[in-house]
Amino acid sequence: MVDMPRTNDVPDVSVIVGAYEAMPYLVRCLESVEAQTIGADRLEIIAVDDGSTDGTGEYLEEFAARTAIPTRVVRQANSGGPSGPRNRGLGLARGRYVFFLDADDYFGEEALERMVAMGDRAGTDVVLGKVVGVDRGAPKSMWKKTVDRADLYSSNIKFTLSAQKLFRRDLLVRLGMTFDETLKTGEDALFTMEAYLRGNGVSVVADYTCYYLVGRADGNQATKRGSYVLRFDSARALTGLIAAHVPAGPRRDALMVRPFVITLLPQFGPGLLKLPASAQREKLALAAPLMKAYWTPGLASLLKVNERIRLTCVARGRLDLLLDFLRVLRDKQEPEVVRRQSPPRMQLMYPQFTRARRLPRSTYEVTVPEWVEGKRVKPPEPVPHVPVTRRAVRKARRIVRRARRVLRTTVRSPRTPEPGRRLSSR
Repeated sequence: MVDMPRTNDVPDVSVIVGAYEAMPYLVRCLESVEAQTIGADRLEIIAVDDGSTDGTGEYLEEFAARTAIPTRVVRQANSGGPSGPRNRGLGLARGRYVFFLDADDYFGEEALERMVAMGDRAGTDVVLGKVVGVDRGAPKSMWKKTVDRADLYSSNIKFTLSAQKLFRRDLLVRLGMTFDETLKTGEDALFTMEAYLRGNGVSVVADYTCYYLVGRADGNQATKRGSYVLRFDSARALTGLIAAHVPAGPRRDALMVRPFVITLLPQFGPGLLKLPASAQREKLALAAPLMKAYWTPGLASLLKVNERIRLTCVARGRLDLLLDFLRVLRDKQEPEVVRRQSPPRMQLMYPQFTRARRLPRSTYEVTVPEWVEGKRVKPPEPVPHVPVTRRAVRKARRIVRRARRVLRTTVRSPRTPEPGRRLSSR
């Protein structure tokens, strides 16, 4: 371990870099830390080489020897995942905030200055900085505007649970938070969601690109490794965390959308058709306890129709129906948009599937905006409720009473003969 003398006792940010076989990406990563406008005297770097054999450890030591930023390098045997290096770095951190920087990625120059300013101004424990992808996709829906405090339940911050956030270190120390080293995927989602739920608010910096998420040319990224069993382990951990902190109801349903759509649903896409029957059945069995515990009508109503159909089939244990529907999706058969009245509703009826009516009609109802054949389809506006006041009720009753009196008077009155004619005596 190389331990460089500090120039500041309490830095604003401890940048924790876990690195495994990170060359040549590590060069730009560390250069982006040096370029931070917040200044070297307000930073420290804790870099953990997780058993690399490509020169990563040697480069870290070389960097530590020449940079103006106080840098500590730890070299250890490979731990098998990102959690070990992050936890090691977190245990050594001294900063008011910590940021977990992946060795493949890099910062925008003003990233840490802007995020620290936001956290200090808003008093929040987690700050999200805008992320863009470089040769890979990146989350987009949560970067529409900068907000001092985002609502976890109504905003889209729940769809970005990677570890690349600014965390107030006091929160992590006080709660004893670390990354779960038994999880081989999704450990960052579990850590970040706990900070969201138990911390003092989340801020979003959306008006500046703070983080560049890099796709490696060699494809050697942790998010692409591991069997499907690990995905179910991740979903089980995240749903359990949410259930432990949020009572059953609309707020829990809103958060459950994340593990159900992002973690579970991809296991039941058209790729399932290519798997052997034994693997198909195993996936259904792995999902069954989660569906029984957390699948609710409220959660279902927050999903798109094709998502709801698939998960409804999973919840009912109907592998046959699921495979039928996946063939519809594989063949890119577009649904028919059907508008119905009383009450107003819109449904997406998929050919060769919905004709058999094997699921309730409500399964096909459009409850969130989605796209069909390039056109945006939205649920119909609810019929407005017009409140009826007591005064209006009394007035209506008076009108009815008058109408009844007039009717009785008319019925009881003798008929008036026309001029020149007498009433019949019959």
